Amino acid sequence: MKLIRIFTNLCCGLLLASSSIAYSATLTVTHWGSGMYGVPFAVALDKGFFKEAGVNVTGFITSQGGGTTVRNAMASEIPYGEVALPAAIAASKQGLKLTIVHGGVLSLDDLVWVANKGSDINSIMDMKGKKMGYSSPKSVTDMVSIISLTKAGIFPDVDRTAVGGTSGGLTALREGIVDVIYMLEPVLSGEKATLKVAFRSSDSIPRLTQTVGVVQTDYLKKHPEVIRSIIAARRKGVDFIKKNPAETGEILAKYYKLDPAIAIAAVHSILANKGVYWSPGRLDYEGMDAMLQGLRLVKVIDNAPFLWSAIVDESYLPADQRSKRTTVPRPHNTGQ
Repeated sequence: MKLIRIFTNLCCGLLLASSSIAYSATLTVTHWGSGMYGVPFAVALDKGFFKEAGVNVTGFITSQGGGTTVRNAMASEIPYGEVALPAAIAASKQGLKLTIVHGGVLSLDDLVWVANKGSDINSIMDMKGKKMGYSSPKSVTDMVSIISLTKAGIFPDVDRTAVGGTSGGLTALREGIVDVIYMLEPVLSGEKATLKVAFRSSDSIPRLTQTVGVVQTDYLKKHPEVIRSIIAARRKGVDFIKKNPAETGEILAKYYKLDPAIAIAAVHSILANKGVYWSPGRLDYEGMDAMLQGLRLVKVIDNAPFLWSAIVDESYLPADQRSKRTTVPRPHNTGQ
């Protein structure tokens, strides 16, 4: 009888455990494995925050960003993803039924402009008569470089060149094709021996939303508890980062396959800045508007009015993360 009771209790425990984890799936995170956007997700997975919230996240899928990441997210078992805000805007304008449910990365603290050590460039004003390497036309680095140089009043005096990805940029810098290139964490922390920070994007543009959490609208209506659970687990990840930067770096190294010293340095580098990088959930409409204006500047989108209220719903956020805006989704209008 004692063995039967033990067996019965064990089975009941397993049933309770399995019923508490209602959903099991991979999630989509832009530039997972290479960018700092995914750090809260890595922490939430490693520390069991997703399981605590009732979602058994088994891993993450990604892409090099843009529309591909949005398409990956919408095709997943849980059609959710933290994606680049420009990609979310473009997808909405193309008629894809998605809803923005939380803020992701709210600043450019990971995006800096670097020169070779020994260079005489120590500020953006030193760029007069120099050459600057950005990634590609109509990209975020294209947009940021234009805005930063324009604000400094030296845009006509700088020769800007598209250099492609980080490796292409490093080659261009080392061969003297350009004097300064863009650089992102955690790559920056791994290149400190040969490079120096010439100036920071966040000095010129303190608030600019890079990523947001999006969900397929129909799924969101049917499974609101799943999305609330993801938002809650991610928030715990953000809170953990702030309190435990060294351990966060070790977790980042594990999932991104980095040297722990580089990963820890990258986390400290982000946290050393004054602004908010990883949002605990709240949306920064000023930063979203800044991105929208930047996209118009580089002609990614037209100047037609764009209503955030058409694609944003804050009701899935904890009360302390909601703004005072009315954000009940309205029917999507591809001509907005």
